[in-house]
Amino acid sequence: MNEAAIVMLLVIGVPFLLVGVFVLANYNRLVRVRQHLRESWSDISVEMKRRYDLIPNLVETVKGYAAHEQSVFEEIAKLRSQAMRNEGSAASQAVDERALGIGVGKLLAVAEAYPDLKADTHFLALQQELTNTEDRIAAARRFFNGNVRELNQLCRAFPTNLIASMFGFEESSYFELDDDAQRTAPSIQI
Repeated sequence: MNEAAIVMLLVIGVPFLLVGVFVLANYNRLVRVRQHLRESWSDISVEMKRRYDLIPNLVETVKGYAAHEQSVFEEIAKLRSQAMRNEGSAASQAVDERALGIGVGKLLAVAEAYPDLKADTHFLALQQELTNTEDRIAAARRFFNGNVRELNQLCRAFPTNLIASMFGFEESSYFELDDDAQRTAPSIQI
């Protein structure tokens, strides 16, 4: 192979090699971000499952003091069931979680009318655990939304948008709550 052929091979081959390395590096970056997104959603799911398990115990405790508040108990059971069955997008899950949060707020409002219930150690422990769980959901939601933002930026920005569309990466939806009252955990008044 003469010197001119080697130079010609380098002139043609090096740009293809650089493009290949660029595509490979950004593909791996997109895969990594998508995997982080899935893991962070899994963290949210674990904490939501924990909350779903706490709610029936909280309802049963309140029922012991306020059995005539049947409509609130039935509404919470319906909202909890609806939220647990949701397997849609994060935005869709946020709608059901928002409704469930409103229902739990109504339950806690009922509890406010019963001083003996508010002093019950079991109720206080459940309420504290619910508050801790809400805090963990909020932290997991922030991490998830950070991963969504990174993936969406990669899917929109040039030239990574070309690689994302070439390999089927899609933007994801945020897990957001609409009103500020739902962004805070239920308060405990001892």
